[in-house]
Parts: sequence; C-alpha cells; structure tokens
Amino acid sequence: MTKLKDKPKEKVKKQSNKQNDKLNKIKQHITQVTLLSLIIFIIIFCIYQIIKLAINPTDSFLVEQGKISQEESLIGYVIRDEKLIETPENQNKLVQIKNEGEKVSVGEAVFRYEAPNEQELTDKINELNTQIQTALDGQTTIFSSDIKALENQIETKLNEIQNKNNIQEIKEYKTDINNYIEKKAKISGELSPAGSYINNLITERTNIENQLKSNSKYEVAPIGGIVSYRVDGLETTLTPQNFESISTETLQNLNLTTGQIVTTSQTMGKIINNFECYIAVTTNTDEAKNAKVGDKTKIRLSASQEIPAEVEYIKQEDKSTLIIFKITQGVEALTSYRKISLDVIWWERSGLRVPNTSIIYENGLSYVIRTRARNTK
Repeated sequence: MTKLKDKPKEKVKKQSNKQNDKLNKIKQHITQVTLLSLIIFIIIFCIYQIIKLAINPTDSFLVEQGKISQEESLIGYVIRDEKLIETPENQNKLVQIKNEGEKVSVGEAVFRYEAPNEQELTDKINELNTQIQTALDGQTTIFSSDIKALENQIETKLNEIQNKNNIQEIKEYKTDINNYIEKKAKISGELSPAGSYINNLITERTNIENQLKSNSKYEVAPIGGIVSYRVDGLETTLTPQNFESISTETLQNLNLTTGQIVTTSQTMGKIINNFECYIAVTTNTDEAKNAKVGDKTKIRLSASQEIPAEVEYIKQEDKSTLIIFKITQGVEALTSYRKISLDVIWWERSGLRVPNTSIIYENGLSYVIRTRARNTK
C-alpha cells in the first residue's frame, strides 16, 4: 500500500521541476533580451553623441570679462577751424617767433618776414659778437662778484642745454645765455681798461638789432589757438562753415595721399582752434545709414589711441553716407595731416566674453555649456 501511494507524488514532483526549468529559461531569455536592448540603446546613444559632437564641436574655454564691438576701418579727411596769416605782397622768407604747435593768444606775435638786408645785418651782428667776446677774453683784471656770478650762470646754462632736445627750450636757454653775456660785457666794459672799446661794440650791435627789427614785418595771431606753418591751401575749403558743400566726390577730387604730412610753408602760417576739429568719412554700412546727429561713438587713431566722437553732420548720397564726426581730444596730433586712416567704433559691449565656437545651436536655441565646481549647466 505504501509503495502504491508514493508513485503519484514522484510524478507531481517531476512535473513541478519541468515548470520551474521552463520559467527559468523564460526569465533568462527576458534578461538576455533586456541586456541586449540596453547595450543597443547605449551604442545608439554614443553614436548620437559622436554625431552631435561632430556637428557642433565643443571645447573648454576659460570665461573672462571682456568687450565686443562693431568697428569699421575708414579713410577720413580732417576739417579744422583755422585762420591763415599771410601778406600776399610780401614774398620774403618768414622767421619763426613761435614754434610749430605752440599756443598763442590774440594779438601775440607769431612770426616776422625777413628784412631786405637781413643776411647782411645778421652777419654784422655775428661779427660784433665775436669782437666783443675776443675783447672780453683779453682782459686779465679781476672784476667784481657780479662778473663771477654771471660766469657761473652762463656755465650752468651751457651744461643744461646739452641735455635739451626741445627747440623752444633750446631757444630760451640761448636767449638767457646771450643776456648773461651782454650783462657781463657791459660790466666788463665799465671796469676794464678797454671799456670804451667794448661799450662801443655793444652800442653798435644794439643799433643794428634795432634796425633789423624796424625793417622786418611782424605778423600777429588773429585768434587764439596753436601755431602751425603747415599750409596746404585747403584752409578755406575744408572748414566747419562749409559742411554743405562737402561731398564724397569733392573729397576724392582733392587727390590727397593718406597719412602724408603737410609740408611747411616758408611764407605763411596759421592759427588752429585746438579745442575741436572734425573728420569726414564715407561709408555704406547699416550703422552709418541709421546714424543720427548727436550720436556718441569712438574713433581709434594711430597707436591704438581711442577718443570719443560725436556725429555732427550727415549727408545721404546715392550709394553711400557721408558722416562728419566732431572730436575734442587729440586735436594737436592731427595738425600735420589732412587725410588719415582710422577705425570708427560704432558700439561696444562689456561682459563675460565667449568665443563663437563655444556656442551650440540646437532646436532653434543658442546656448553654451558652463561648468562650475564640476556642476554643468
């Protein structure tokens, strides 16, 4: 009886094991499919990222504070408020009293024209100076302390002038030295045995100098400003009063060379308003077309010098726009030029600057990926 009852149990156990094996196989198959699907997904994702990286390559950049700007390189014509000083009927060579770039007031002497016998009188003065110095060198008498003081001052000026390279300073030192020598000559003439001879030489030289001055024609400044002897004949053409008559065609017809220094005149000079000047440019950009009188910009001159500028005048032409900028800085640096190259800085912005290659364009968006303290955003 016992044996007959145990047989059905074994059969049931065998059937249960078969079902478990079948379930295990199904689970194993599902696991394999899931794992294979995951691997395929990872492969597809990696391929997608590689393709995305190839389309939009990225790199790491250190983001810093910086500026971006809209600039344009142009050719400009310098327009100045300047007054000519000339005597058309006098063609004698001028003698500079004020140096190039020196400031003068209204009515101050700027230069003089040479006298008809200028060279003859100058040679005579130089000859008398030599005679006076020779007479002084021949004196052996010990003079007063005034003479010693003057000699020390002359020696000091001679030592200092060796280190000077400014023409105006050199002229001032030369004038001082001549005054000291003349004072020394007068004192020596009064105290030395040859005093009357030296005094006669000094008197003769003074008379010739007065004759030279009286025979010369002096020209004074009609307005206050800076002196210039660089005259190009455009002083009455390119002026602030003639903006309406200035056009791209008239500027081009001047046939000027960019960056050329205006030559120095031997017969005339001028006074330039050193507080402001103007620069005319021609361009066809959208910034120029949209510009308005009073707009603030910047202009970059040579040596990377940036100065503020203001739109003073606009003329819309057929294919371009003529714009005249007003500047109040760096005026002295432009007195030697009429046509220059420059950069117009229409606008500039400050902020965190990134290169264009770091910008990602995707689904209509433009963005960059920022990593800070290992956090990506």
